[in-house]
Amino acid sequence: MFENKEKTDISKLGEFGLIDHITEKFENSQATTVKGIGDDAAVLNIKDKQQVISTDLYIENVHFDIMYTPLKHLGYKCITASISDICAMRGKPTQVLVSIAISSRYPLEAVEELYVGIKAACDNYKVDLVGGDTSSSKTGLLISVTAIGESTSENITMRSGAKEGDLLCVSGDLGGAYMGLQMLEREKQVFLKEKNMQPDLEGKDYVVGRQLRPEARVDIIELFDELKITPTSLIDVSDGLSSEIFHLCKQSEVGMKVYEDKLPIDQQTYDTAIEFNLPPTTAAMNGGEDYELLFTLSQADYEKIKNSLDITIIGYTTAKHEGVELITKSGNVVPIEAQGWENFKENDNDKKED
Repeated sequence: MFENKEKTDISKLGEFGLIDHITEKFENSQATTVKGIGDDAAVLNIKDKQQVISTDLYIENVHFDIMYTPLKHLGYKCITASISDICAMRGKPTQVLVSIAISSRYPLEAVEELYVGIKAACDNYKVDLVGGDTSSSKTGLLISVTAIGESTSENITMRSGAKEGDLLCVSGDLGGAYMGLQMLEREKQVFLKEKNMQPDLEGKDYVVGRQLRPEARVDIIELFDELKITPTSLIDVSDGLSSEIFHLCKQSEVGMKVYEDKLPIDQQTYDTAIEFNLPPTTAAMNGGEDYELLFTLSQADYEKIKNSLDITIIGYTTAKHEGVELITKSGNVVPIEAQGWENFKENDNDKKED
């Protein structure tokens, strides 16, 4: 079919370039479509509420490695990651659909273990599993999760509302999941060389847990309501802080200043990064899968969050022409580059690492 046409390597476009390329000719025609492609989730008008819908794929040896990922944790994490997209629109998660394609090397007991984790997540987030599909696979395990939530037109928050002078905030701490991945990958390599060696993860429970069993920040969405806070823009940190900052800047047409000394980094994350000869700031800026919420607020809301233990102000928005910059601890100004994880690398077998 493509023999006589010039071929373009998808890796040259990257994940988001590919999305832009294949969707540029699509236009919304339904009156119920409020927001289509281009944010964390789609938004539909359903009577007096707005429905939020997001779909994610999780593919063996691309998004997870079964050698060190317990199937129960994998099931839980897939639901968490998809629920996080609903939170990133300031929606309340309500239902999920889960589809799987699985190879013959997985017995029934493995599928049961996967769904133990899926059920645990559904119970925790109070969402219903309402459907899905199953199929065979020749290449391993594939999981597709569609998450559904609801909100109101007043509460829906997109990436596009940040204004010059807004505060840039993030929930929780950053870089833990990435350092957990580094620990697991290191121990995998040790095991492959010496089968009798046991993994040495002592004292690394926090970072390993951040990688294998993260949590969606539904509590932060509830905190917004409790404190009567209305973010001007919002996204979840799945691909890395630097990448998410660029998404907000692109959609809102603003610049940003981020302060290195304000980045929230857990002590175990910090110590593990040093152990790997990696600057902790690099783990925080470029690591992914933390599933924290990154958002902007009007300065008028400062008093409401200044004492919060769950929210850190890490910078502020500027005019677009001022660019996206990191103010280092020594006071130097360094341009930020989006270096978080991206699909369609040149090596299709690359493991998702940040």
